[in-house]
Amino acid sequence: AEEAKRVPLTWDEAKGENIAWKTPLENEGHSSAVIGGDLIWFTSATEDGKKQFVYCLDRHTGKILHHKLLFENPEPEDLGNPINNYAAPSPVLEADAVYIHFGTYGTARLNPLTAEVEWQRRDINARHYRGPGSSPYLYKDLLILTFDGIDKQFVIALNKKTGETVWQTARTTDYGDLDADGQPTREGDMRKAYHTPTVFEIAGKDQLISVGSRAAFAYDPMTGKEIWTIRHGGFNAALRVLRHENILLINTGSERSQMHGLRIDDKMTGDITDSHIVWTRDKRNGSEASPVIVNGILFQITRGGVVSATDAKTGTDLWEDRFTGQHLAAGVAAGDRIYYGSDRGLVNVIRAADKFEVLASNALEGGADAGITGGISVADGALFIRTKTHFYKIAQK
Repeated sequence: AEEAKRVPLTWDEAKGENIAWKTPLENEGHSSAVIGGDLIWFTSATEDGKKQFVYCLDRHTGKILHHKLLFENPEPEDLGNPINNYAAPSPVLEADAVYIHFGTYGTARLNPLTAEVEWQRRDINARHYRGPGSSPYLYKDLLILTFDGIDKQFVIALNKKTGETVWQTARTTDYGDLDADGQPTREGDMRKAYHTPTVFEIAGKDQLISVGSRAAFAYDPMTGKEIWTIRHGGFNAALRVLRHENILLINTGSERSQMHGLRIDDKMTGDITDSHIVWTRDKRNGSEASPVIVNGILFQITRGGVVSATDAKTGTDLWEDRFTGQHLAAGVAAGDRIYYGSDRGLVNVIRAADKFEVLASNALEGGADAGITGGISVADGALFIRTKTHFYKIAQK
C-alpha cells in the first residue's frame, strides 16, 4: 500500500515532470517487461521476424546492459495480421535465470548476470498463423509452454534447469470443423489461441488452468494429466484467468468473446460446462488486454477502448464507458488506481471503484509512435512503460 502511494498519478514529458529516464529502443515487440533487482528484461524482433533479441536495462539509469541477438530465422511464417509481431511472449524471471520465449522460433534459459545462454530449444514447433503470443509459466522445477497453432495444439513442460521435456499433453478439443474424412473444413483461426496459463489451488490441489480455442482445461501441473474442461465458442483466447474467492474468471477469446464465472468446488472433473458456469457476460469483453480484479470488481478494456466494471462474484455490470484509441496492453492496478495505456501513447488512470472516475490522462511525446502495446510494469513505486520507440521510467522526483 505504501509503495502504491508512491506511484505517480501524473507526468509531463515536455516539462520533465516525473520522467526519471527514457531509453531509445530498436525494432519492435509486444512483450511486457519483467523486473528483478536492478535489471529489466524484455524482447524485441525485426519487423520481418528474421532476428529476435533480448534486452536488459539498468532499472535505475535506463542504460542498456544487454541487447543480444538470440535467434535468427531464415524464413519466418508470415504474421497475416497488422497487430502482432515476432516478440509478443513475455520473459519469465527468477533469482538465477531469465527465460526467453518466441513461440515456435525458440526458447532459452539465460544467466541473468551475463545474458549467456544456458540451454535452448528450437525443436518445439507449431504454425502460429498470426504469430506467437503465449508466454512461459514457471511452476516448481518446470517451465510450462503453450502451443495452440493451426496444425498442433498442446501444452508442454520442460525441466527448467536442463530444458528437457518432462511432459506434453495434446488438447482434446472437439473443434467441430471436420469433414467426413476427418479433415478440417477451414484452415486458420478456428484452432488458434495465445493464452498463458496460471496455477490455482483447487480442492486442495494445484491445477494448471489453460484456455485454448473452443475449450478451456485444467491440468495436473506435475504430469500434464487433464482434470476438467469447459466448452466455449471463441478462439484467439489470450487473457489470463483470474480468481475471486470461489469463482474462476475465464475469457474465451476474440470471436463472440465471453467472460465466464466458473464455480470452484471439489466436483470439478470431466466436462463441467453445464454444471459449473454460474454467470456469463456476452458482450464488450476484452480480447487483447488482460483484466484486473480490485476489491471483488473485475475491470476490463476492449481493443476499441470500452472500459467496464463487473461484480466478479455475480457477473452484474456496475458501469461502462469508453476511451479513445486502441488498447492492446493489460491494465495495471496500483492501490485504488488502474492505469491503461493506448496505441497513441496516452495513459488513462481510473479509480478502481464501483463508479467510473478518470483521475488523470497522461500523454507521452510522439503520438502514435509512442504507442503502448506491452503491459505497464510497476516496481518500487515507479511505472515502467515500453512504447514503440522508447522505454520509460515514470517516478516521483
